[in-house]
Amino acid sequence: MARGEELLVQEGDVAGDYLERLLDILDVDGDIDLDVEGDRASVAIVGGRLGDLIGPDGATLEALQELTRLAVAQSTGVRSRLMLDIGGFRAKRKADLSALAGETARRVVESGQPERLSPMNPFERKVVHDVVAGIAGVHSESEGEEPSRRVVVLPDT
Repeated sequence: MARGEELLVQEGDVAGDYLERLLDILDVDGDIDLDVEGDRASVAIVGGRLGDLIGPDGATLEALQELTRLAVAQSTGVRSRLMLDIGGFRAKRKADLSALAGETARRVVESGQPERLSPMNPFERKVVHDVVAGIAGVHSESEGEEPSRRVVVLPDT
């Protein structure tokens, strides 16, 4: 196993332990799935009633991801890019954003007019940028400041 992959597995283990303790404290049933996806550790909480851990528009999920990254960084001494999903929320959001990005790109190709999407977090913007990058005739840029940063899909000139 490569050193980088060893570190990602260690990140996942630390994150899993941290989240298990959190679930116990909150008295929430859920199973922890650990994986390595590309260049980052991926942790998913699956199972019962997890809506409170996701929060409105994934806000609680984002906060839990940051806390988990901090716990991992404290343990490993390395900044973590760990991705946390709860109850499949992030996976569904990625699919929805991919569809939105594709539809928006097609409209921009047809109209020749740029379109601004709603503000998104960094994960969501990356999903949109990745989809748009694969479509001929358009490109995307981010504009604005957090938390109002958004993707703009523009026609190629």
